[in-house]
Amino acid sequence: MPRRSVLTGAGALGVGAVLAGCSAGPESTNETGGGGRGKDRTLTAVIGYGNDGSWDPTQTASAFAMAANHHIYEGLLDTDPITRAPYPALATAVPRDPSATTWRFTLRPGATFHDGKPVTADDVVFVFDRILDPGTQTLAKGFFASWLESVRKTDSRTVELRLRFPFPDGLARLTLAKVMPRHVFSRPGAWDDAVKGLAVGSGPYRQTAHHPKSNTTFEAFAGYNGPRRPAFRTMNWLTIVDAAARVAKISGTGAGAQIADNIPYANIPRLEQGGLKVAGGAGMNNLFLMFNTRHKPFDDVRVRQALHYAIDTEKMVRVALKGHGKPASSFLDEGNPGYRRARTVYGYDPARAKALLEAAGVTGLKVGILAVNVSWIVDCLPTIKASWDAIGVRTTLAPQETTAVFTKLDQKQDYQVVAAASNPNQFGLDADLIMHYNYGPENLWMQYTRWAGHPVARRLFKDMDRATREPDPARKKAMIQDYIDVVAEQAVLYPVVHNELMTAWDPRRLSGIRPQPYPGVNLLQARWI
Repeated sequence: MPRRSVLTGAGALGVGAVLAGCSAGPESTNETGGGGRGKDRTLTAVIGYGNDGSWDPTQTASAFAMAANHHIYEGLLDTDPITRAPYPALATAVPRDPSATTWRFTLRPGATFHDGKPVTADDVVFVFDRILDPGTQTLAKGFFASWLESVRKTDSRTVELRLRFPFPDGLARLTLAKVMPRHVFSRPGAWDDAVKGLAVGSGPYRQTAHHPKSNTTFEAFAGYNGPRRPAFRTMNWLTIVDAAARVAKISGTGAGAQIADNIPYANIPRLEQGGLKVAGGAGMNNLFLMFNTRHKPFDDVRVRQALHYAIDTEKMVRVALKGHGKPASSFLDEGNPGYRRARTVYGYDPARAKALLEAAGVTGLKVGILAVNVSWIVDCLPTIKASWDAIGVRTTLAPQETTAVFTKLDQKQDYQVVAAASNPNQFGLDADLIMHYNYGPENLWMQYTRWAGHPVARRLFKDMDRATREPDPARKKAMIQDYIDVVAEQAVLYPVVHNELMTAWDPRRLSGIRPQPYPGVNLLQARWI
């Protein structure tokens, strides 16, 4: 889910000025991005999310940009897209002792950036300095600052990471620190260019053109010598948020794409009848409600709880999600290794919802839901409206582009309730990471809710910090589960349902596709047939 820098800088990037030798690329999603035959033909993918968010790897939570960046950039370690097990990417090996407080990495010999310059230890230090800089607010800071003390160069191809305390989970998080060329991004204005789409990495694919709200194109990087060799000569990723247009692009005799994510559940049978493979992944993808706790009566926990109890989540799963989801029984999804059923579970209970509103002294409540226009979220909104209307809460829906919703939040405009999609599995599986992404004391989510100064929030943040530092895995897991009970009870930002994300592809043309439980596609192990 996007954050502040994800949502700025949506203007078109002058690619020719920043990527020497790049083609202009296609101007609309009606183009395929290039020709070619046989193994040299262009792979066309459809992504059901906008490509106009931030492309800065230290900032972005944009589904499109994060998926693309995994093909363009490398971390010291990267992770398997499904198991999230770390493997050597720019580094030559995974540290033997994950519990050590010093990790040393040697860079892969011959690794080069897409502009031909060698990858050096200075580039690694450059990125980590940005992430750890107290004066620079980045999304990545929340994933590293609590446990990583410093990163230093020991020679031109070796870096040393010093940890504040043993933190084995940190190895998988290194994929979130994509190594970026210092000679490119240290220039004045370069970080703004990164937000707008400038992407220069060392990964298997180089970006060749970027057209916000249309498409982004890639080509295999001939200089790549790492573990995930590119299988496609060129790729064209289309951004098509509209569900009907997205399905049309991958189905029928005129299909122009070979793979698409975010497939509407209602279209699965027709796509399968047409010979496509459709498969999903269950994880942290969720529809959440976020309340403005400074807009009365949403400062009252009873009101927040009432609105959750009022929602007929079983109907939502049955009607909107076609069975591909579950009502939330914790902040974490049931498949997460850290899951435990929360002490407070919001089963459908309209009588209890009415009683809570009465206890809070609230009558005649009118609620406007500021919602994102992601297709499956739009499908779920009528159930929320009908459920709230049924308990006497007059509800209006205002779905709009994700960038518009979060621009309003960034501008600190007033709101009552936001309904949006989130999936922290984009960043990883560990519960500590997921909870800090949503409930970190200084992150944007807490700024949006206006809740960080509440006494319960301050106690929660202390409990979260203690759990991060806990060395015993079993004890740490229990501590996280205990504070998730507080998060569930407070319902400031909390899931309504967890759902599967569906990916469709043509198995007659592609092999090696592994549908992932978070937005986007990963084609690093895919091949033409």
